[in-house]
Amino acid sequence: MSPGAAPTGDASGDVFHALADPTRREVVRLLSERGALSASALARELGAEGRSISRQGVAKHLAILRDAGLADVEREGREARYRFEPAPLGDAISWMAAAGARWDQRLERLRDTLPR
Repeated sequence: MSPGAAPTGDASGDVFHALADPTRREVVRLLSERGALSASALARELGAEGRSISRQGVAKHLAILRDAGLADVEREGREARYRFEPAPLGDAISWMAAAGARWDQRLERLRDTLPR
């Protein structure tokens, strides 16, 4: 597990932890829109958007995204390029749908008990 990562014991928890940080959400957006990028390229992109961050800082965020399964690395010579992996979002979406359904059931029971 990477520094800064908080293991949750379940895939959706790791996804939520990784996406809790706005910089990591921006990294995910960039990777999903532009394809595979190096940590240096991501640092430049983030800098152009007004976020001052070093390549090392980006690398730490990428490690957390990799731990959650949201990014993968491929080597091209000496350069590491990262790409977005959307599959783990499915577990998080399923968890949110199930949680929403449970709350819908609770609210329906509450509506049934309230006088009309």
